[in-house]
Amino acid sequence: MTRGAVFLVDDDSDLLTATADWLEVSGFAVRAFPSARSALSALEKEAPDLVVTDIRMPGMDGLGFLAAIRERHPALPVVMMTGHGDVPLAVNAMRQGAEDFLEKPIDADHLVAVLDRAVGKTRLHQEIHRLQQSLQESREAGGLLGDSPGIRDLRDRIRALADIDVDVLVIGETGTGKELVARALHEQGRRAAGPFVAVNCAAVPESIFESEIFGHAKGAFTGAQQDRTGKFEHAAGGTIFLDEMESMPSALQAKILRTLQERNIERLGENKLRPLDVRVIAAVKSDLSADHEGSLLRRDLYYRLASVELVIPPLRRRGGDIALLFTHFATLAAGRYGRPLPEIDDALLHRLEAHDWPGNVRELKAAAERHALGIGDAALPDAGTPPLPGETLAERMDEFEAAEIRKALDACGGRTADAAERLGLPRRTLADRMARHGLNR
Repeated sequence: MTRGAVFLVDDDSDLLTATADWLEVSGFAVRAFPSARSALSALEKEAPDLVVTDIRMPGMDGLGFLAAIRERHPALPVVMMTGHGDVPLAVNAMRQGAEDFLEKPIDADHLVAVLDRAVGKTRLHQEIHRLQQSLQESREAGGLLGDSPGIRDLRDRIRALADIDVDVLVIGETGTGKELVARALHEQGRRAAGPFVAVNCAAVPESIFESEIFGHAKGAFTGAQQDRTGKFEHAAGGTIFLDEMESMPSALQAKILRTLQERNIERLGENKLRPLDVRVIAAVKSDLSADHEGSLLRRDLYYRLASVELVIPPLRRRGGDIALLFTHFATLAAGRYGRPLPEIDDALLHRLEAHDWPGNVRELKAAAERHALGIGDAALPDAGTPPLPGETLAERMDEFEAAEIRKALDACGGRTADAAERLGLPRRTLADRMARHGLNR
């Protein structure tokens, strides 16, 4: 990617050539035009990151050009170039929506700084537009926003499973959006017209858990003055979502297992079975298949649920989704609080990418809302200045290799065997190269 695509407009051919040459040397992709009308015609076919134009030109002048751009491309930044005597004109142009103005003779470093800022603004608008499109598409999958391979695969699996009346186990760390996945399965399936009942198993006191889940009959215990419908019955015809199921008392897990197998319940204080028509989606915080001994979830219940699993990747393994989600949440918060969206610059994005996000999307959303309110986020680490690329070819090759190994390890959850297969390397070779680059799982 270039530093930015620039349309440069000036009727002074010498100045036009010199400025274009300097910008190209500085890393910009430049198209030079001798008149505003020729540039305006090109804008119908091509969208640059910004326009730099002189004010005084024959035919259509800079102010007329600015008005035409605002009408056709309202978000496109326009930087005006002006002679010393035209500063009042430039101020007027700023009032009409110009991004900035530069006084001739133009200082090269100042020009590059102004253009960098304008390009950043354009790319932020483009990112927000891309985000809005992605959000619209993701509504079909319950609002699961993101472009990373793990999230795309999760959306595909939700679409495939939504209309199949099978129980599902959702696995994901705190804050990854397990209830969002459960709602997506419900809303896209045949049970969408029925109720969606969410139960946080960790939040229900053990003393009333059985009554809450299965219901009770009048007189079943002291204070039971009338019949009560439990969560399972309340979800009839729809979906019940049991979150943090591993926190459920073991004795109650046995009753849940029987309910899943028999598809009926027995209220407290009753001797009759009530048939159930409900889909069960359970959620746990981690993959329990590797270590049942340390798990609080019964093995038989796990195996009953684990025939279909959906694993939500943690935010730290979702790559570019971090910037996308942060921009989305910050934009929503700014609109909700009636505030302009503060700048989201490269330094902030670098800090976001450097953070581990132990609280996942929930933590990111809170950080984005603080940013929208203009109170920053001191909890994020100062990532500092990104390291400069190596000078020699060997140094650059080492940096590239280390980066690719990191990506493979991230994508494979730190499993070196899978990362070696992904990279097409023997495991011993990968281990040696990890040691050389100071990498660990």
